[in-house]
Amino acid sequence: MQTTQAFDEPAPDRRTLLKSAAFGLFAFTVGGGPMMLTPAEARTRGAALAKLSADEAALLEAFGEALVPGARAAGIAHFVDANLARPHSESLLTARYLDVLPPNDAFYKAGLAALDAASRTVLGAPFAQVSAAAAKPLITAMLPGTITPWQGPPPPLFYLAVRSDAADLVYGTRAAFARMQVPYMAHIEPPADW
Repeated sequence: MQTTQAFDEPAPDRRTLLKSAAFGLFAFTVGGGPMMLTPAEARTRGAALAKLSADEAALLEAFGEALVPGARAAGIAHFVDANLARPHSESLLTARYLDVLPPNDAFYKAGLAALDAASRTVLGAPFAQVSAAAAKPLITAMLPGTITPWQGPPPPLFYLAVRSDAADLVYGTRAAFARMQVPYMAHIEPPADW
């Protein structure tokens, strides 16, 4: 199934954006023009980021991948970035449901900065440059909140938000359920596969 949709207009309207989100598509800029893509397609095509810097995106990909293998290829950085660029009321990020006060980009940026600073202090390297195995003790200390140093949002909250975003992205589709050989039983059936 082809999921890419190009637009001749300067930008898709709000109605198009809302309908596209039901199919896992988000507005991205590729080659100077807006396109509706999945986060994985946006990552593959090198879509521009709206809220995250390249370094923040690399860090988020490394952290997401360490928490939920497959998150990097699924486009975790583009998924988070696209949702940070949307109005808070339309965000699909877990932070919204955890009552993290907007703007959520401040939450993600502060959490990523704290994680990277802790990695540099404890592991001697930026988080994006360490293996998941080497980062495990650091990540394990986040859930009980014992990670030090940490100057950011509460570590368990940041861990939960990113892990949930990554899990939703990697496992929350019909295709993922089929790969796991688990029957897909949505509480509210989506209008079409995505």
